[in-house]
Amino acid sequence: MITIYKNSDSGLVQLSEPVNGCWIHLQDPDAKEILSLAELGIPTDFITPALDSDERARTEREDNGVVLIVLRVPVSLGKLEDVPYNTVALGIILNEKYMVTVTKGASSLLEEFANGKMKGFSTGKRNRFVLRILHNAANSYLVALRDINKKVDGLEEQLQHSLRNREVLELLKYEKSLIYFSAAIKANELVLERLQRSQLFKLYPEDEDLLDAAIIENQQALEMVNVATSILNSMAGAFSSMISNNLNVVMKFLTSVTIVLSLPALLVNFTGMNAALAFKADPVAMLVVCVLFLLTAGIIVWFFMRKDWY
Repeated sequence: MITIYKNSDSGLVQLSEPVNGCWIHLQDPDAKEILSLAELGIPTDFITPALDSDERARTEREDNGVVLIVLRVPVSLGKLEDVPYNTVALGIILNEKYMVTVTKGASSLLEEFANGKMKGFSTGKRNRFVLRILHNAANSYLVALRDINKKVDGLEEQLQHSLRNREVLELLKYEKSLIYFSAAIKANELVLERLQRSQLFKLYPEDEDLLDAAIIENQQALEMVNVATSILNSMAGAFSSMISNNLNVVMKFLTSVTIVLSLPALLVNFTGMNAALAFKADPVAMLVVCVLFLLTAGIIVWFFMRKDWY
């Protein structure tokens, strides 16, 4: 699907045909749509990398001045997937007339620009628009991390009383997401540093400040990911031990209950033997047996409580 946007006096509007200074967004493009972009001077081999789910973050520039920037951005996959969060490739292509973005699926990052939630950007100022995307891409990791921390806090409450491994496995899923985040942020950091160092496109003083802000935001995201990963590693080990301890407490309780009931019952069983026993014909013999049972059970419970075994 191809969507074309351009700033106007009324804000960001959609166009039916590309014009100079517009933003062209490709989402899951087919072969025909890719060829149509080739007619606008966009190399096809710059479009296809962003459609590869395993494409690494990188930059490339052709002799005719066309620039390709590939980023890794976070995406929420939901609870039904193996990991709640992963990263996907986002391709940005610049030539003399257009800025083109390419994604394999829907991108919440770009939807914020398309829906007008992001103010103060112009499709005509392509270089600055790219830097805004880079800055927001770094910030999107911070947003995802806040959501992960919130969900981990909820799992922590459940784990304190859990006897199952389900909550620990959920923690491991979030830990896997953080590993994906760490690898992607480090790759994005190399892209940002190369943009700062090699000047792939012309930067004005305001653009340099925006690029510096994107680098700082990216570094902050990496630090937070490292901290969250360390915390999850510690939590997973601690709660695994806690689950084992909770299970031991339950087994200890059941064993104590078994002893409390079995030992008095063993003594009382003697009164039911087919042998001559004292007080067998006494009318209060049943009461004596019950009292003997309760007294023996009480003594065992008192002993366990004194030894802190119960």
